[in-house]
Amino acid sequence: MQLRADSLTRHLRNELARLYIVFGDEPLLVQEALDEIRAAARAAARAADYTQRSIFTVERGFDWSLMLGVSQSMSLFGERQLLELHLPSGKPGKEGGEVLKRLAAESSPDRVILIILPRLDAATQKTGWFTALLEAGMALRIDRIERAALPAWIRQRLAAQGQKVASGEAGQRTLQLMVERVEGNLLAAHQEIQKLGLIYPPGELSAEQICDAILNVARYDVFKLSEAMLAGDVRRLTSMLEGLRGEGEAPMLVLWVLVEELRTLLLLKRGIAAGRPLPQLLREQRVWGPREKLIGAALARLNEAALLAGLAFAARLDRQLKGLVKLWATESRSALLPADPWHGLFELAMSVARPNQSKNGFYGS
Repeated sequence: MQLRADSLTRHLRNELARLYIVFGDEPLLVQEALDEIRAAARAAARAADYTQRSIFTVERGFDWSLMLGVSQSMSLFGERQLLELHLPSGKPGKEGGEVLKRLAAESSPDRVILIILPRLDAATQKTGWFTALLEAGMALRIDRIERAALPAWIRQRLAAQGQKVASGEAGQRTLQLMVERVEGNLLAAHQEIQKLGLIYPPGELSAEQICDAILNVARYDVFKLSEAMLAGDVRRLTSMLEGLRGEGEAPMLVLWVLVEELRTLLLLKRGIAAGRPLPQLLREQRVWGPREKLIGAALARLNEAALLAGLAFAARLDRQLKGLVKLWATESRSALLPADPWHGLFELAMSVARPNQSKNGFYGS
């Protein structure tokens, strides 16, 4: 059965299941969940004489019979054991899937099985092996903390160590400062919060104290760039582009992400004009999560002509990045690009984020 991440502690106080499946792609939260389960297993071991912990990591050529052998030897000799299986790819293959189904069916009071997986798509969660695991044990899905939820997450972590920020708008600004300093790097956020607990005593923290203590440890994800663009958040958009450039990200990848978003918006715009329902269009274009919540406002402020102009500008940027500037050097002045391609990428993103503020001179035909 499915187990909510925020109910894991309460669950472990009441019982220790024989099988846990932990899957997600946020390393900090996955590790914390695993540590909780392991601690509960160790406590049970002291009471029930668990004697061993076996760890398997599935890589190319992994021998699944080894895992079955360990499982069977436990039953034979009556040993109690914590059995961990790490499956980084999330795809056990045919043989592995059969082994996992067998382990799920052979529930034993002498062992606790802990299976660690990455984030799984909907199709994988419907496979026979995952369904068997889900029916036999507890599945814990670890979701990423989205940017909008980060202030509340930071506030909760500070409260756990007896600290807090000011109430009201001042406190919100302080939390927002922390979010900007650690964006995309939850592990670093956790470490910085711990550092605040070491430097300052329990109580209220001022913005100055936090600013002095917290480093700029943001890790910018090029695939999150579209969220800032759709939201019309120019400040975040600017910091992300500057951060990506500073980290040495390839401008062609940034351009590809922006163009894919423009194409998606154009297809949605045309679909709506044809009378098709937006939810159906979003499913077809694989738009979900934070993007699904933001895309409606972006569609409202853009028209088809602006999107086509943005794609035309993107095509010229692509030629610039490939060193083909001379091919269009004689075009009209309205087709000119900024000398620095990163400035062009910013203008392209601004054409969606704030169409009324973008430099329209870059969008000639």
